[in-house]
Amino acid sequence: MNIVFMGTPEFSIPTLTKLYRSHHNVQLVVTQPDRSKGRGRESTPSPVKQFALENNIPILQPKKCTDLEVVKTLGMLNADFFIVVAFGQILDKALLALPLHFCINLHSSLLPKYRGAAPINWSIINGETEAGITTMKMDVGLDTGDILLAHKVPINDDDDAQSLHDTLAQKGSDLVLETLNQFDFGSLEGTSQNIELASYAPKLKKEDGLIQWDQPAVKIHNLVRGLAPWPGAFSFLESKRFKICKTEIKSCDSSNQPGVILRISGCGIEVGTQSKKIIITELQPEGKKRMDVKSFLAGHKLSIGSKFEKQSSL
Repeated sequence: MNIVFMGTPEFSIPTLTKLYRSHHNVQLVVTQPDRSKGRGRESTPSPVKQFALENNIPILQPKKCTDLEVVKTLGMLNADFFIVVAFGQILDKALLALPLHFCINLHSSLLPKYRGAAPINWSIINGETEAGITTMKMDVGLDTGDILLAHKVPINDDDDAQSLHDTLAQKGSDLVLETLNQFDFGSLEGTSQNIELASYAPKLKKEDGLIQWDQPAVKIHNLVRGLAPWPGAFSFLESKRFKICKTEIKSCDSSNQPGVILRISGCGIEVGTQSKKIIITELQPEGKKRMDVKSFLAGHKLSIGSKFEKQSSL
């Protein structure tokens, strides 16, 4: 079948790779315009564009995919399907009507739970033990279309947003191919979503990472996991901002000293919370690289009794 692929970040790459290597024909890749990155603000292509360049796949980079000329260009292709994986733009009714069959979206949650921009992060932040991937027949709503196929994935204790992202990207690529195969065999049936079970995963903001030390240790630990590597959980110590990159939970009686450093060793920095303790094992001082605690202590002095704060005192 003829496929127009719409995607942008690394999450899209496993699906695009498998489509390209399959018996299907990827006619065109549609991805976001190049972005300025780094200190030099150099124009950088998306991972999807980079893959397309390396494999001689035609590329379209519209600022707005709903513009009339873009819709006209896509309509002339007579594609069987549009496959959409983390594209980053909303498809309107005119675009959705272009494929000979329909548009398929790969979403990184078990719909209708965690509709929206950041399902992987919020599932970990909220302490879920199970995540998943869903293929969906797209409509004009936000992740509201009929469910085609879904696959469950456990969230392990040592998972963070990056590791779960990588797992779901691979599982999702298999699910997209299976969705097309079932369509080929005439066995693909959509199921409408139960709106009463719907929940949302809004786009993350940097301020979402501010640690509230008066919460239980498990909530802080899940926040750190759910925001790794971006935007990152953070706190302030002696007016300096620290990104807290990796933590463990230590069972103990409530210290009743939220944010207070209770013990320091090369294995970690123990900090009080509402219940149990957090052990910081990796952190990143402002303007420095991420490092383990042993490396950090080699060049920085900490004192027992110092306190992590919600904001800088400056």
